[in-house]
Amino acid sequence: MAETEQKNMEILTLESNKSETLVDGNLLVARALARAGVDYMFGVVGIPVTSLANRAVSLGIRFIAFHNEQSAGYAASAYGYLTGRPGVLLTVSGPGCVHGLAGLSNAAVNTWPMVMISGSCDQKDFGRGDFQELDQIAAVKPFVKFAAKVTDISEIPTHVFDVITHAISGRPGGCYLDLPSDVLHQTVSESEAAKLLAAAENSRTGQTIGKTIGSLEIENAVSLLRHADRPLIVFGKGSAFARAENELKKLVESTGIPFLPTPMGKGLLPDTHELAATAARSLAIGRCDVALVVGARLNWLLHFGEPPRWSKDVKFILVDISEEEIELRKPYLGLVGDARLIVGLINREIKDDPFCLGKSHPWVEAISKKAKENVSRMELQLAKDIVPFNFLTPMRIIRDAILAEGSPAPILVSEGANTMDVGRSVLVQTEPRTRLDAGTWGTMGVGLGYCIAAAVASPGRLVVAVEGDSGFGFSAMEVETVVRYQLPVVVVVFNNGGVYGGDRRNPEEIQGPYKDDPAPTSFVPDAAYHILIEAFGGKGYLVGTPEELKAALAESFSAKKPTVINVRIDPYAGAESGRLQHKN
Repeated sequence: MAETEQKNMEILTLESNKSETLVDGNLLVARALARAGVDYMFGVVGIPVTSLANRAVSLGIRFIAFHNEQSAGYAASAYGYLTGRPGVLLTVSGPGCVHGLAGLSNAAVNTWPMVMISGSCDQKDFGRGDFQELDQIAAVKPFVKFAAKVTDISEIPTHVFDVITHAISGRPGGCYLDLPSDVLHQTVSESEAAKLLAAAENSRTGQTIGKTIGSLEIENAVSLLRHADRPLIVFGKGSAFARAENELKKLVESTGIPFLPTPMGKGLLPDTHELAATAARSLAIGRCDVALVVGARLNWLLHFGEPPRWSKDVKFILVDISEEEIELRKPYLGLVGDARLIVGLINREIKDDPFCLGKSHPWVEAISKKAKENVSRMELQLAKDIVPFNFLTPMRIIRDAILAEGSPAPILVSEGANTMDVGRSVLVQTEPRTRLDAGTWGTMGVGLGYCIAAAVASPGRLVVAVEGDSGFGFSAMEVETVVRYQLPVVVVVFNNGGVYGGDRRNPEEIQGPYKDDPAPTSFVPDAAYHILIEAFGGKGYLVGTPEELKAALAESFSAKKPTVINVRIDPYAGAESGRLQHKN
């Protein structure tokens, strides 16, 4: 009797296994992403990843579909920065992967967490000229911290968790996951899928934040600041990513030390703060004797920390998550770790023996005096209504409109040579992580991707892009994406008819058989960019006077609907390469 019962049980088990639902690679990837905490994906679908995108959506992951992988990649990189969680880009194989490298490389250089996932050709056909065949692991290698290729469905959960973890551990950056089409079509049972997911999740390693900082190192840093005659605190987007604003505010206001943000560090403390040295930048970096640099690299944006822009005797205290960065820059004192935690330790050390420079301190007075002089000089220029527009008049009007919005402040996206440079000086950031621009790599074309990332990372918050017409042109078609998802994005295009503006050639340069062609820097004059968004159902404005621009900004900010404001600028108002003429 017992034998019969056992045989019946075995038959039932066999029949149950036969009828158990099978899970294919697409669904298993989607489940792994959802279990890893991914809530947004950006990308362009097609063979072999369309099913993967649909499965992800069915599990509650919102997929934002773009027109090209470059803009989707820029969105994923910015999403990682704004949220602290890896932005995920999905691309097709071959050329899709190559296009996605734009976003992946942008994440790498800016040190933002991002994961690019690409489909690839069947493994058995690799090397035979298969559809969109490419050695994608080799292609992504220069731009990633970590790359993995799934060779069997059983590896999917582990590799998904690996790329997510590597993207945010230590210094953030880009990671890559390769999914061959044959793996996406492999299947496992529901029970096996559950086991694979559980095992991968349980073995997930925690985020590392660098080596442990000793109390002596913190004491030395505080001693340097305490005994400095002209100390300066510099912070960048690494501090913004680390959410270090409260600790930095406490440090600045308890010590009275002036501060200087890098462009995307603006807003961690308000630009209007009385200790802000932005308007006295040359004086601040040229004369400081001790500089505490937090979450910013001593690269081209900070003149490499070298003379003649910096004093030859300045002592740098460099706070960075990466020990390799400290070793590269060789500061007077290096503190390896998370910016928020390190500044917190510095504050704790100061608390036991406080010091403060005070408003009457010669250094603070010198910075304050110079900043006020420069601001007054700039305000005199900004006060003039110049028509046809130069860059300053519309920038002032945009600044005032943004400030009038109050809190939460709109997220500002800016790119373009003159447009971005002037915007850095004129536009005011009052809240953390409200400025996105060309960044460390000076990447043009990030605009619409960044706008879309900002809108989905901060639902309901107004996003304002201030773009040169050249920068806008890189990703202009994505205004359809903005309309399709009804995102609260207002794009202001400074239209001066070209890269830097009109034809800037010397007479001797206008030679040869194609001398009658437009200049390499020229676009179609008076291009109707505002009509582009209207083709998809958005709102467009063409403006050329202060009254027209003010009205367009007021209406579009109130509506919080997809908008393009086409601002006519004098084609000769700009300068070649903005403020980097010497690099050209």
